[in-house]
Amino acid sequence: MLNYEKGSKERKIVEEALKQMKSECPDIPCIVGGKEIRTGRMGKQVMPANHSHVLATFHEADAKVTQQAIESAMKAKKHWESMSFESRAAVFLKAADLLTTKWRGKVMAATMLGQAKTAWQAEIDCMAEAADFFRFNAKFAESLYAQQPPENSQHIWNRLQYRPLEGFVYAVSPFNFTAIGANLPCAPAQMGNVTLWKPSSTAMLSNYLVYQVLAEAGLPEGVINFLPGHGKEISDEVFKHRDFAGLHFTGSTATFKSLWRQISDNLDGFRAYPRIVGETGGKNFHIVHESADLDNAVINTVRSAFEYQGQKCSACSRVYVPDTMWPQFKDKMLSIVSQIKMGPSDDFSNFMSAVIDENSFNRLESAIQRAKNDPDCEIIAGGQTDKSKGYFVPPTIVVSTNPSSWHMVSEMFGPVLTVYVYPTNKFSDILTLADNTSEYGLTGSIFANDRMVIDQAQDALRNAAGNFYINDKSTGAVVGQQPFGGARGSGTNDKAGSVLNLLRWVSPRSVKENFVPATAWTYPHMH
Repeated sequence: MLNYEKGSKERKIVEEALKQMKSECPDIPCIVGGKEIRTGRMGKQVMPANHSHVLATFHEADAKVTQQAIESAMKAKKHWESMSFESRAAVFLKAADLLTTKWRGKVMAATMLGQAKTAWQAEIDCMAEAADFFRFNAKFAESLYAQQPPENSQHIWNRLQYRPLEGFVYAVSPFNFTAIGANLPCAPAQMGNVTLWKPSSTAMLSNYLVYQVLAEAGLPEGVINFLPGHGKEISDEVFKHRDFAGLHFTGSTATFKSLWRQISDNLDGFRAYPRIVGETGGKNFHIVHESADLDNAVINTVRSAFEYQGQKCSACSRVYVPDTMWPQFKDKMLSIVSQIKMGPSDDFSNFMSAVIDENSFNRLESAIQRAKNDPDCEIIAGGQTDKSKGYFVPPTIVVSTNPSSWHMVSEMFGPVLTVYVYPTNKFSDILTLADNTSEYGLTGSIFANDRMVIDQAQDALRNAAGNFYINDKSTGAVVGQQPFGGARGSGTNDKAGSVLNLLRWVSPRSVKENFVPATAWTYPHMH
């Protein structure tokens, strides 16, 4: 992790890349079998903090290009899956080094300008996490291949072969993490699969640069095919092909459910049952106990709720505070929020920037207006939006007297935090309430210094969060340390950043080899 302090070498590299990128507008093609295809059907990516500035244009894949991508992937499959694990891993290990050295400035700049991330948020994402995915997945794959059955006889050799899936994998990535864009097509590829990658239109430039990094690292043509465009049109072609073998998805719960239904409707036409892996929404909680370190709880809540404008599936969206702590908690939180500076991400003094696009802005503006009209809600910070130049939504705090209000239940995916103040002596009831309030089960945190309370919360919230934090913010996962994913409405919990995810992209085969031939057909009990 680099800090980008004023005057540092890394700061200068990124500042120069930001300046250059703002003066350019690259034309991004589809890439099929390593060849650029320009369809003439154009989309554009604008800067969220200055939506009049077009950062890049891109060519949208149609049905024909999607079919070509499938053919290209299947053609590349035989050679790629027959390569040694070491040769495949080397591509991604080299990509990690290229990303964090030669390509650092460009990918950082694209993530900052195109996805409105501050330097620190971009560093966490497109540098540290993306490189960690490439490196840790290689190590996890190595450990998976090493898992072999014990010998059960001196005359028998048992072994497991971890075959890639029989077909191609479809990777659909979101706007909010360049690293997820890197991981969704690459994790299956590391295990010998070939993929079609549909990047988000609002993360197009950074994702395209990641593809270029992979190509420079030696990724063979056709292993990963880059398909900008409309999800429905591409998906329609993918899901009717007999060689569709798996979906690797991160995005909204509604979209994931829709794709799952479409896959199910086409089940009779597939060569095998597809693997469906998805990470979707969250209504993530912080629960504060009266024994908690107050400053720690406040700081982590502000960071989790408002870093990257709350546009993380793990962001804190609801917080439960005991009434005896609320006056102090409120004062400290409002003091911090009043100091938060919001503006363009290339101004390094800003803590927050714009939300990703107009649809997101309008949705959040509507949610804030709904709070203003709800007699159970009071807005104590923020609430004034502005999209005249960029899609700016300030850090907004809603206090709800109804623990089941719309704002306590619904995912916001933006910088809107809802607080419920509970009677201090009702902590056990709050654990039950928090467990049952939302359809989601992604992340959650308990803040307490009483160990009995921590154990009580861990047990009561067993199914409420796939990533559970103790005295830390709900956005604290690190690749290789806290495998990430949730269940319920939050996805299939296949844990990106661990061997568990890679296991989904292989189809094991057991091999038993007998070295001593049989000499009789009868058994001892027959004599």
